[in-house]
Amino acid sequence: MNSKTNNIVMNADLDTMGQAAGSIEAERLHRKRQLVAAFRLFGKFGFDEGVAGHITVRDPEKTDHFWVNPMGVSFKQITLSQLLLVSHEGEVVEGNGFLNGAAFTIHSHVHGARPDVVAAAHAHSVHGKAWSSLGRLLDPITQDACAFYEDHALYDDFGGVALEMEEGERIAKALGDKKAAILQNHGLITVGQTVEAAAWWYITMERSCQAQLLAEAAGKPKLIAPKVAKKTWETVGSPIAGQFQFSPLFNVISAEQPDMFD
Repeated sequence: MNSKTNNIVMNADLDTMGQAAGSIEAERLHRKRQLVAAFRLFGKFGFDEGVAGHITVRDPEKTDHFWVNPMGVSFKQITLSQLLLVSHEGEVVEGNGFLNGAAFTIHSHVHGARPDVVAAAHAHSVHGKAWSSLGRLLDPITQDACAFYEDHALYDDFGGVALEMEEGERIAKALGDKKAAILQNHGLITVGQTVEAAAWWYITMERSCQAQLLAEAAGKPKLIAPKVAKKTWETVGSPIAGQFQFSPLFNVISAEQPDMFD
């Protein structure tokens, strides 16, 4: 993305990138449509692992509630009508299905600690969990990896399946004000001011993990200089860049799988 393109993106009207305008109902529907599209994309990219993994979006009216996938429904088959609305106390207030205990534990703490976070994504994708076992942050070895330069954290205190509330609290604390965290021996979590951004950060972080694993298997990667990495982050790591990058993926999956909006 060159500087001219970046200026276009930064100045773009959010409405032109799918951001719902107007009523609460319209914004809620927009968020849920983006959420179910993110699930279908995660399924298409092979990020599912049994019943593990969840993406959430804060409700625009009940801001201490979030929409999430029911446990046991495949990312590849989930539909809009199956989404659950869950309070930060763990009550399912809308929808039918089972609430994943780990989803509640992690996401309720992340949303509670970060009022700026609208959406959060976590899965057990292969390269993310492989990289997480090393207990290291990603290095700035590619342009894409620079989206996370000084903007991701490491949670190195794995305490088992995240069913205890203290585990969710520790994950949220480790995340801090960053856009992503590597959960050692577990996987990845990303957050954003939109579903689009949170989902894109996950997709590109998973691929960045894959790229570094491949590079280190072949030799010793050359690092991008700190000043250049920071400048690159300003272009590829901004919230609006994350939202914009998701747009073509949404268009493709919507055309391929329109049944997801049922």
